[in-house]
Amino acid sequence: MARQRYIVTGKVQGIGFRYWTHHTASSFGLHGWVRNLPDGNVELVAEGDLTTLRQFEKELWRGPIRSNVTEVKPCETNLQESLSGFSML
Repeated sequence: MARQRYIVTGKVQGIGFRYWTHHTASSFGLHGWVRNLPDGNVELVAEGDLTTLRQFEKELWRGPIRSNVTEVKPCETNLQESLSGFSML
């Protein structure tokens, strides 16, 4: 299992991006969470096999119809908590 943290920038708040991410991650069978950040970006952590995470990252670039994603930045994570399902924080 691999775990990846992402910061997604662009028009990603107020348009259902977290709900879309929750649905998309769940359909890929990923575990993790997604949340809005005060700066207007979205942060998420996803866990699954590496191939699936790469496919999921490509989907993040597309986002929901009303979004305008300008960057999907993979970030280091040292989170050790156990992840079960995919949740919105």
